[in-house]
Amino acid sequence: MASTPEPENGRELYALLHLSPDASDEEIRRAYRQFAQIYHPDKYQDPQMKEVATENFQRIRDAYEILSDENKRHIYDIYGMEGLNSGLELGPKLTKPEEIREQLERLRRRKEEEKLFVHARPNGSIIANFSVPQYLDGDGIMKGMGMSSEVELPVSKQNTVIVGGNLVVNGSAGTGAASTVLRHQLSSVSHIDFMATAGLRSVIGVQTFRQISPHSTATSGLAVSLRDGSINLSNAWTRRLSENAVGNIQLVLGDDSSISVGWQKKDEKSTATGEIKFGTNFFGASAHYIHRFSSKSHGRIAGRVGSTALDFEIGGGRWISEFSTVRMMYNIGIQGVSWRFELHRAGQKLIIPVLLSTDLNALFVTSAFAIPSTLYFLLQTYVVKPYYLKREKQKTLEKMEGLSTQLTEARKAAKKAQKLLEPVSNRKKNRQLENNGLVITKALYGNHKKIKESSELNEINDDVASQVFDVTIPLNFLVTEADQLKLHEGIKKSGIMGFYDPCPGDPKLLLVEYTFHGRKYKVMVDDYEALLIPQDIHQF
Repeated sequence: MASTPEPENGRELYALLHLSPDASDEEIRRAYRQFAQIYHPDKYQDPQMKEVATENFQRIRDAYEILSDENKRHIYDIYGMEGLNSGLELGPKLTKPEEIREQLERLRRRKEEEKLFVHARPNGSIIANFSVPQYLDGDGIMKGMGMSSEVELPVSKQNTVIVGGNLVVNGSAGTGAASTVLRHQLSSVSHIDFMATAGLRSVIGVQTFRQISPHSTATSGLAVSLRDGSINLSNAWTRRLSENAVGNIQLVLGDDSSISVGWQKKDEKSTATGEIKFGTNFFGASAHYIHRFSSKSHGRIAGRVGSTALDFEIGGGRWISEFSTVRMMYNIGIQGVSWRFELHRAGQKLIIPVLLSTDLNALFVTSAFAIPSTLYFLLQTYVVKPYYLKREKQKTLEKMEGLSTQLTEARKAAKKAQKLLEPVSNRKKNRQLENNGLVITKALYGNHKKIKESSELNEINDDVASQVFDVTIPLNFLVTEADQLKLHEGIKKSGIMGFYDPCPGDPKLLLVEYTFHGRKYKVMVDDYEALLIPQDIHQF
């Protein structure tokens, strides 16, 4: 028994009307009439039966309206129900699948472009600097403040405008700047940026980016100062060194000429980054390492050394919601001992550095690190971790309850559909028994492993019953007057009228036991595998 790969689209409408994807218009009409006779609401007087019939008749009619319309059927075959439900509409009458595909692609692109106009990606940060020594000296505790914001506004498929600005206040002095960037996408591997900045440093410039190979990118830029006419040239090259490592080199020529070499390695558990930079009147080196303890928490170590900096930093962070992260860092360097608190939400950041002391007293340095670390681990162990474990458990239970409810409703709906099929199914079965023809004696659909177990034990226990479903009635209904039952290849069997999926996501199997001319037969097929009975190879 060969396993058939699961196609992208389950073709539920074909399964519902028991049709091959290659069915002719006449076969579609015949299948519709057959099921419409069973499920037409006017046939039933009982209110409950009438309600079930109405619901299933609507499904059958919807399927027929799609498959009997040449254009809609082409759309369904190419894109499935998503293509039909996405709001895409065809213009002139198109007869070829290629023409419909091209028209759909044009309309899809147009809708994507329309969506671009309503999507703006904002990024911003607020930095509030506090100083305890300054407060103890009688001045205010606020040392300075900085704000920056940037909004990315797509204006077309190829063009994006980025507008930003920043404001920095330190004591009684302050400065600010505003910038605008127009980014034009030249191709799928390159773009060009036109930039203008107004403020303390008024600059105009242009920068190009290109992916020069599958593993390498290059960036070149030119900036001209409107204040003194000075020119800065920049070039940067990035190359993937391995599956997890990237290296880069940057060269800047101008008033602040420099060259820097950087490296980054990232995997599931950690990220390591390093950089060395030399300029005409400075040098520096920096590195940081992040280790992810879990999907929600991480630790960070960083250090800087150079002509203007010497500090060491250690700390960590944690996700507190789907879009928010909090971090706390401990820093010791030539400027003193400080804490830094950060809140990241989506593209927004709130950063609060707190300078604790400018003196590197050993006791104070140790206490400033040990006290918050101890508090963090106590909170993590006795408050945060139990809370998240309880919440995750609750979410899992709610998800399981929701899935259980959906499966229960689906099983009920399938049983109701079978109830309407049962009279015709029984008539067909009795006629086949009289003629010693094809009779389905047992049919089970569900979990691959459980079906095999029930087949070997010839019984269904409680554990198996929840993951399999009896489909004897619908299969007897589908037996033709020519003593045949055919299930088409590539059609997911849960879509057949009177079936349902008792174990979403798991491999499924259909077990069929039947009699024909007094002999017993048995066969098992995968979910998307074709089935044709009777066949001598099924005899046992």
